[in-house]
Amino acid sequence: MVGPDQNSGGVARVQDTLTNLRIQDSKAPAPSGPLTLEDLYRQHRMRLVRLALLLVDEPATAEDVVQEAFTGLHRHWANLRDAQAAVGYLRTAVVNGSRSVLRRRKTARDYTPPHVANARSAESLAMLTAEHQAVVAALSQLPPRQREVLVLRYYGDLSEAEIAEATGISKGTVKSTASRALDALQKIMANR
Repeated sequence: MVGPDQNSGGVARVQDTLTNLRIQDSKAPAPSGPLTLEDLYRQHRMRLVRLALLLVDEPATAEDVVQEAFTGLHRHWANLRDAQAAVGYLRTAVVNGSRSVLRRRKTARDYTPPHVANARSAESLAMLTAEHQAVVAALSQLPPRQREVLVLRYYGDLSEAEIAEATGISKGTVKSTASRALDALQKIMANR
């Protein structure tokens, strides 16, 4: 358990680290003459990349976020009031871009693809002989566990132990399920 003294020490370390980064980033020389987009890029790019990196935790993504911010500033360069407005615009764009990245990540993590049926294509069925087609059709009538065991045994060429591990059932259950599945398959084939 973390005590109050240890926790405040951790907060102090975080504050010191972030302060040191900010000080290092603010040592860029001021340009002489009118401010250009190139000047802003040279002076503020690394600070903005660090900001984005602290928010999104991936260097490549942080670089992309900052690049998008500068691209947006370039598009709005004609409407720029002054240098401070440009830096504020960039900072806001980086924060908003980072938020968008985090939202997309969350959406991607939460996404569950719709169920896709594993139907055989007409071409693959046409390539099977009539006997093989009958077996495939009969397999599709078996309960899922029986079908899994037979497919893993005869198509996957797995041992009973490997099938047990793959399906999460005991070796004895694999053996009895395979036996019942073969009996059921023979009955289905005899009724055709």
